[in-house]
Amino acid sequence: MKLATLRELYVTELRDLYSAENQILRALPKMVKAASSEELKNAFTEHLAQTKTHVNRLAQIFDKLDTNPKGKKCRGMEGLIEEGKELLEENAEQEVLDAGLISAAQKVEHYEMAAYGCVRTYAKLLGDDEAAELLQETLNEEGETDKKRTGLAEGSINLKATGPREHARTSLTR
Repeated sequence: MKLATLRELYVTELRDLYSAENQILRALPKMVKAASSEELKNAFTEHLAQTKTHVNRLAQIFDKLDTNPKGKKCRGMEGLIEEGKELLEENAEQEVLDAGLISAAQKVEHYEMAAYGCVRTYAKLLGDDEAAELLQETLNEEGETDKKRTGLAEGSINLKATGPREHARTSLTR
């Protein structure tokens, strides 16, 4: 398919996001189950609910565009989720797995923020202010999720993953 207009690119990218968000909906329950930290389980559970809202917002935009959201598979998200699955298959200490889960989730979050930023800009350029607002809401939420996960990683999860021997070694080098 040849993309001849910004609107065609916009719809294609929205479909990609719709696919990505639905892939995330299927992956997050596995991450909740794999996490040992209650804080991390709660963060993933909260993101699951948030992702459902993101799918609904995209569906609203597609309704207004009178366009089907399906028909495209997000290969980027597929790859990121596959990396996460590989992590779950590793023989990892639980604390180390938690740190890896945050890393995998942050990769997903950054992919989403980049994608939402692009489609929000397209919506503005195309004069679709309502869609631009919905996309900005989602972009804001993705940014907040990113900050929360970073705080969780830096505040406790990554430190626990260092273990007693690594923690003692890093304390000596400060």
